[in-house]
Amino acid sequence: MLEWISNLPNYSAYGTPVYFIYLLLAILPLGIGLYFGKRFSWYEALISFIFIFLMFDGSSWQQGISLIGYVIYQTLLVMIYHRYRQKNNSSGVFYLAAALSILPIVIVKLSPAMLGHNSLLGFLGISYLTFRAVGTVIETRDGMIKEISPWKFIRFILFMPTITSGPIDRYRRFEKDYKKVPTKEEYLNLVNTGFFYLFLGFLYKFVIGYFFGQRFYPFFERAALADPSFPSWNLIGVMYTYGFYLFFDFAGYSLFAVAISYFMGVRTPMNFKQPFKSKNIKEFWNRWHISLSFWFRDYIFMRFVFLATKKRWFKNRNALSSTAYMLNMLLMGFWHGITWYYILYGFLHGLALVANDWWLHFKRKKLKNLPHNKFTTGVAIFVTFNFVMFTFLIFSGFLDTYLFK
Repeated sequence: MLEWISNLPNYSAYGTPVYFIYLLLAILPLGIGLYFGKRFSWYEALISFIFIFLMFDGSSWQQGISLIGYVIYQTLLVMIYHRYRQKNNSSGVFYLAAALSILPIVIVKLSPAMLGHNSLLGFLGISYLTFRAVGTVIETRDGMIKEISPWKFIRFILFMPTITSGPIDRYRRFEKDYKKVPTKEEYLNLVNTGFFYLFLGFLYKFVIGYFFGQRFYPFFERAALADPSFPSWNLIGVMYTYGFYLFFDFAGYSLFAVAISYFMGVRTPMNFKQPFKSKNIKEFWNRWHISLSFWFRDYIFMRFVFLATKKRWFKNRNALSSTAYMLNMLLMGFWHGITWYYILYGFLHGLALVANDWWLHFKRKKLKNLPHNKFTTGVAIFVTFNFVMFTFLIFSGFLDTYLFK
């Protein structure tokens, strides 16, 4: 059986134009049903199973087994905690449930650094599924989720368009959206917007992203490694080409996920909103990987601030917010991986958020007459953009090879 599965063709999500042909043909009956006000949940489940199977068959069959075990584990955990929460609300039990939900991703992230190899528990998309699972535990603790079943949770956590790389949805929002079948006019608007996002995603990922990722970035990478001077113009080329590649590739993928979700009658939240137009680093994180940054904001930053305020850990509000920023972004850095460049990336963004708050406070107090016009706005965008690009160079890991070659 395993030999048969390992010999099957593997289709990564949104990897090739052929994948889209198969996917659009498969969801066409679902779209017809939605047009006439019917949601064929059984057919959606079948199609989702087939395409998730195709993502994790072939050479990825071991990841597929890990995915099955992971979903069973998280479903049992969520259902047990939900049943407990209906009668009790101990903080200790909540923290235990949240810790157990996070445990698999902690093992996966620590394994390369601690053991020297990847964990067998890992699979493509485990981070994004963990965010959904932990978020469900937290919403249950807060009393926002009154009713949940194993099937509804599995349907949410394994929502096929977003399974491998997000955007990160939340159970309460997803379930409310899923229950409401759109009207004919609403669905036509979703389809119209979905096709726009689909073609924009093709432009981003397969055209612009291709040239930056497959042509420009490798050229500057080779040139920078061969250039003995430091820093060099070729290194700057690596910085900008990688930054643009990262945006267009990931934004393109996210647009595909949102578009397919729309075709399936679910309004998955957008993940990017012209981030390079940001005037400061806080605005950048409101525009970049929005579902991730808002998840950290709501479940890490805000909860730490609430707890620290309640416990009176800080006398100074600025010290509290600065600590919360650093904690939030360092955790985000560690989430990407236990390597110096991911951790430094998180540290620098935390520091930038602290500096941004300090600057805004200083400007209100000492620079009240500082002009606000197109020029100052342009300067702010320029500074923010170049800081982000510099941190993307660190995030890329290229400096690990470049500095220690």
